[in-house]
Amino acid sequence: MLTLVSFDLCPYVQRAAIALAEKGIRFERRDVDLADKPDWFRAISLLGKVPLLKVDHEVLFESAAIVEYLDETHGPKLHPRDALVRARHRGWMEFGSSILADIWTVETTSDPAAFQVKVRTLREKFVRLEGELGAGPWFAGDHFSLVDAVFAPVFRYFDVFDRYIDLGVFEGLPQVHAWRRALAARPSVRDAVASDYEARLEAFLRRQPSWLARHLH
Repeated sequence: MLTLVSFDLCPYVQRAAIALAEKGIRFERRDVDLADKPDWFRAISLLGKVPLLKVDHEVLFESAAIVEYLDETHGPKLHPRDALVRARHRGWMEFGSSILADIWTVETTSDPAAFQVKVRTLREKFVRLEGELGAGPWFAGDHFSLVDAVFAPVFRYFDVFDRYIDLGVFEGLPQVHAWRRALAARPSVRDAVASDYEARLEAFLRRQPSWLARHLH
């Protein structure tokens, strides 16, 4: 059985959990406290990060490598079979990772100007996505892909943000709205985090000495 070493506030862990669920792979999940990393975790995590995937006696690290391994070894395929389209999907996966980096600044910066710059950057990136999306419901139409697994945790942040502040990043983007709703309803996405995920994320946000935390009323 595979073991996913995780911390479920981490969006990169969620990618791996979604891919495992989409493929119906039996696995166990072992959570770690990244603020107090146990010795066994330090011994196997080269970068001190999650996710890790234990496969027999081997340990894979980095979410991109993990989901690529899963897609190469287990069906159904989540990557397109056409090499050119597959390469484009990998590019959009990296685009999703860049959005996560922007979100991290939104969550943690204490500088109002830096906050606004990242909000504008997020808006610009979602506008680009609007132009890429078709009839849906998924990124590639009717085929759920690894791009969907990457963006589901991105949208999940806004489920908490939207309770307290309207960042306006999705305004006038109906395709992005529809994609976000479809992903939120997908069982593999719902089950990628614990039932108290939103409460834990909110608690994390409130602990930050950030501009955002000061406006979570």
